[in-house]
Order: sequence, then structure tokens, then C-alpha cells
Amino acid sequence: MKAGVIYAKDDLRFEEMPTPKIGIGEVLVKVRATGICGSDIPRVLGNGAHYYPIVIGHEFSGEVVEVGEKVTSVKINDRVAGVPLVPCMECEDCQKGSYSQCKHYSFIGSSLPGSFAEYVKMPEKNVVKFDDNVSYEQAAFFEPSTVGLHGLMRANYRGGEDVAILGGGTIGLFTAQWARIFGAKRVFVFDIDNDRLALAKKLGVDVTINTRDADFMKQVKSYVGDKGFGFVYETAGVDVTMKLSFELAGNRSGVCFIGTPTRDLVFTPKLLENMLRKEFNLTGSWMSYSAPFPGEEWTLTAYYFSTGALKFHEDLIFKKFPLSEINSGFNMYKTPGLVKGKILLLND
Repeated sequence: MKAGVIYAKDDLRFEEMPTPKIGIGEVLVKVRATGICGSDIPRVLGNGAHYYPIVIGHEFSGEVVEVGEKVTSVKINDRVAGVPLVPCMECEDCQKGSYSQCKHYSFIGSSLPGSFAEYVKMPEKNVVKFDDNVSYEQAAFFEPSTVGLHGLMRANYRGGEDVAILGGGTIGLFTAQWARIFGAKRVFVFDIDNDRLALAKKLGVDVTINTRDADFMKQVKSYVGDKGFGFVYETAGVDVTMKLSFELAGNRSGVCFIGTPTRDLVFTPKLLENMLRKEFNLTGSWMSYSAPFPGEEWTLTAYYFSTGALKFHEDLIFKKFPLSEINSGFNMYKTPGLVKGKILLLND
């Protein structure tokens, strides 16, 4: 098969390599669509790969082309999305269903060969079937959708409240949709990019707010007054939005950090005091799994994509490339701020 193989920092080669051989309980999937995740960028353009050479990629969909012995839940030609986490299933955390906290896990596209290839193998439990009315391109968004839903649940979400989503990227827009599906009073998306905010509206968000507007906090107060938001989800992982979440949170609200920060974050005593005075619950969210593995995050994504309640819009995709042009996709990230949305690699 052909695959994008990383040999060193910024040394990604599309070349021939052996097609994976499956074992007992495993399936072989022909990759149809795979997305470039933000976590893939330092693995290719930096020194973030676990080892060399390696094939990465973990947001993907495709069709089952081979099944191993003892595989019972999927068959050849099934349309599936890939679940990248491979937990040990034996440690204390796994026994509790806390698979994201497994200390002995493997990960397809990180420590195991991933989806920037024509074929990828995985355990039977790591594929989720989806209906024919869901496209392969749409199904490549399963993983970011599940990250959003997992974060929603980590804050003990309930309907009937105003919900603030800080960051209108892919995960933020899915988090917003999940909040709407499960009964938010109103969903607000905050971002600095008007194109992202326009897409949020297309996906059913009630209110969009550009935080570059000098009076944006006045806009907030015109909607929620001094009450604040019942739930706040930070999805950008940047200093400004992580601090803003403390200001927007209402009394005894739920705040969840989904975005992964890459720089030091310093709170002033006055800002941090918000958490004490408001007594809001602050939690984090890591990956997207629950019991029974891989969890309702994945099964609900398949269901709500098929019903259309979880919306998919072409504007979620910034650019499409054939898998053979994988370098063209990663080269776009060398221009800061150029990529707005998901880059998909397609394998027909």
C-alpha cells in the first residue's frame, strides 16, 4: 500500500510500505477520508512523533475489507469510523470505564500506525458502523464530534440553561451542536473570526459574539444580564478564552476546559476569585471515551449524524487533497493563520 511516512522533522514521504496483516479479533479498513488534527502538526512539522519512521493520522472513516478470526460485530463492506484509543482494558482506570486515563494505552496514529495510509488495522471494538446516508467525509469528523460530546458530559450538562462555547473551531462547533441537541436554552459561540461565527449560525447556534469587538461584554449582558451562563465550554486552549470562562460563568455553573493549552496560564487573584465567589464547578476533559467502550460519545455521533440533528456543513472543511498530496496539506500549516477548518485527505 501507499502511505505518508514520517522519517524526521518535516520529512514526510508518500511511499510504498507493506499492507498491515490482521490477527485474531482485528479488522482491516480501507481508509476513505482522514482529517489532519491539530495534534498531528507537531508530529510532522516538529519533533512530536513517538518514533521514526511512523505513519500517523487518527480522524478517519472507511470500509472494512478484511476481518480476522473471532470477529463477530462487523463484516466486509461495513462503513465504519475509526476509534483511535486502544486501552489496556485491565488497569484500574479501564475497569472503572475511565479509558482516557489508562496508563498503558496505545493510540492509532500516535504509537500505532495510523490513517495517513491506504489501509489501517485495528481491533474489532475500535470501529463504529454508520449508515449509508452518512458520507465518508462526514464520518471523518466522528472523532472531533466525540471530543465535544465528552466535554459536554464532563460538566454534568443539563438542558434549560444558556451555554457559552469559547472557540469556534471544529470541536467548538460540535460542542455547540451537542448543547443544542440536548436542550440548551440558547447556545452562544465566542470567537475572533467572523467566518467561523457565520458557520456557527449555519449549524444552528443562537447567538455569535466576536470578542474583538470592544463592547462584546455589553452584548453579553444584553442577553444574560449579571446572571452569566449555566455552562461554559472552553475549546480553544488559549490564555484569553480560558480566563474569559471565569468571567462568563454564572453562580454554581459548570465550566469545562476542552482545549489543550500550549503556554503558561497565569490567573490574577481577582480573576481566580470568580471560582470561589460563584462556586462554579471547573473540570477538564480528555479525549472521548466511556463505558461500554468506546462509549455513547461514539454511538450517539453515529445516530445523530444519520438523523441529521447533528449537522454537517461543507464549510467545516477548509481544503481537500488526495492522500498522495499529503505534503501539500501539511505545508499549508507553515503559514500561520492560513488554515481555517479541517484539511481532509481522500483515498478513492
